Amino acid sequence: MSGRLTIGLDIGATKTLGVVLDDAGGIRASAREATEPGARGVVATAERVVADLRTATGDPLDGPLGVGIPGLVDPERGAVMHAVNLGVDGDWLPLGEHLAERLGVRVLVENDVNAAALGAATLDPLDPLASRVDDLAYLSIGTGLAAGLVLDGRLRRGEHGAAGEIGHVPVDPTGVACQCGQRGCLETVASGSALAAAWPVTEGPPAVALFDAAAAGDRRAIAVRDRFAAGVADAVRVLGLTVDPRTVVLGGGVAQLGEPLREAVADALRRQAKGSPFLASLDLAGRLRVVPSDYPVAAVGAAMVVR
Repeated sequence: MSGRLTIGLDIGATKTLGVVLDDAGGIRASAREATEPGARGVVATAERVVADLRTATGDPLDGPLGVGIPGLVDPERGAVMHAVNLGVDGDWLPLGEHLAERLGVRVLVENDVNAAALGAATLDPLDPLASRVDDLAYLSIGTGLAAGLVLDGRLRRGEHGAAGEIGHVPVDPTGVACQCGQRGCLETVASGSALAAAWPVTEGPPAVALFDAAAAGDRRAIAVRDRFAAGVADAVRVLGLTVDPRTVVLGGGVAQLGEPLREAVADALRRQAKGSPFLASLDLAGRLRVVPSDYPVAAVGAAMVVR
């Protein structure tokens, strides 16, 4: 039985979420734990989540394990570095090796946004015109901004693992400094952290507060929302003009807004295309989808890595 079940882990700064997929890609079980920071903490947390999944399914789950984690990932070595929010920085952490020793299974490690792109590609409702989505860009709008690319059914990592790092495309030479060392990057205007800076709140998610205020008619909120949506639209336009994917999927923490986010970005794309017959012909707004808020796209994608 265990050979037909696949585990995927999505390791994040606040939580580690694990899922077990059956042959058809359905979620058989899920478990989550608060992520302990540091190399030892990350490994220990992952070990606990797998133990919880084994208990939940009553299965040894001794097949390969897929892991999605932020930072710079070397899939061949199963190693990660520069996962600063996890307290994993400096030298390479051989995460796959450590987990394999603890769990007794083969482990494959992938960048979390790349894993999420694979998860989005398995979610058929994202594109009702296709039996499966095998050509898409997954745009993760979280603390930062990055994309995962599944092109012609294959994950595109790039020569140096930098494919999809569009958050660090400079768009405003007079803009604010970006943590990457450049100035005016897309991430400084179209990420969750940029939105939080533009619309600070004391309670709850800033994105929800902003969009609620805009929907209630607050003029300042409408202006901030529209600037943010225009920045995300710029990112979608970059993806459309570079890799021309069939579908662009919005994901990440801000995408928990769901349809209001998709509508705001689609409206911005249509406004941008008004003066350009060329852009209008690409129908970028029509390609836009958003991940359902209850779908663990990165954990599912991590499980798909081993398939």
